[in-house]
Amino acid sequence: MKVGIIGAGSVGSTTAFALIMKGVARKVVLIDANQAKAEAEASDLAHATPFAYANKVKAGTYEDLKGCEIVIVTAGANQKPGETRIDLLGRNVKIFESIIPQIAKAAPDTTLIITANPADIMTEVALKLSGFPKERVIGSGTVLDTARFRTLLGYHLGVSPQSIHANVIGEHGDSEVLVWSAGDAGTVSLDKLAEEFGKPFTPEVKAQIDDGVRNAAYKIIDGKGATFYGIAGALCRICSAISNNEYAILNVSTHHEDVEGVKNVCLSLPTVLGKRGVHNVVYPVLNDEERSKLASSAKVMKEFSDKALEMISQN
Repeated sequence: MKVGIIGAGSVGSTTAFALIMKGVARKVVLIDANQAKAEAEASDLAHATPFAYANKVKAGTYEDLKGCEIVIVTAGANQKPGETRIDLLGRNVKIFESIIPQIAKAAPDTTLIITANPADIMTEVALKLSGFPKERVIGSGTVLDTARFRTLLGYHLGVSPQSIHANVIGEHGDSEVLVWSAGDAGTVSLDKLAEEFGKPFTPEVKAQIDDGVRNAAYKIIDGKGATFYGIAGALCRICSAISNNEYAILNVSTHHEDVEGVKNVCLSLPTVLGKRGVHNVVYPVLNDEERSKLASSAKVMKEFSDKALEMISQN
């Protein structure tokens, strides 16, 4: 599979490394406004290929995206310490106006994966600017948030995170919804399993896990300036599902006609991914509190998406 990556910063270059080392992509094209940076990263990555697979990595231009099955957009303004993803909106809309039409022209049949923040809103912006069908414009969404949730649950229970089924849906951000009610491991509900193991989910434990998921990015950014390993892993997993036509269910962000009464909004729900991009959406079973939180998350996303689309129409 040939993958294009727009943005050779920490997220883009780490994602390229993950794709290469896992053998998900055999050809990777790195594009960055700083050509010297893209060339340096491509050269460094190429030197890792003898230890992995017979991959080809190059720095290129938008014309080199021809034939890419997937184009990942990581380019965007960086989130600064103390800054929310929503604060990035105005700056990243302008950036997308310059790059998305070029991608669409060079690779009209590609699937776009958007990870620039705020990811859900920028997915809506990319859908508008590209003119692609909604099945081929996908945000990284809460795939990473779900991994964070499962990791912390696994640490608490003493169970591999890979054996835990629990999801984060809604916004990739402050209003995201941790779905506690439907979580299980080995067909046993998380609450019951926790009781059996003598590790109950007290309100304090739940609050700690919620904070560890919801505010993970802020804490990492405060400590080292950016997050990139986790999101690179998430993007690699999404690419693998598409490339291998897995029909895997992942919590990516896509355009939905209706989410809890909110019309035409991008956010994350369990989604079936394969060669054509989105094949189907699995609407989750939620309790009343979770449905209310999802409705609130959808309203927040809709409000800011409308603002972003207005920015496009004004330019």
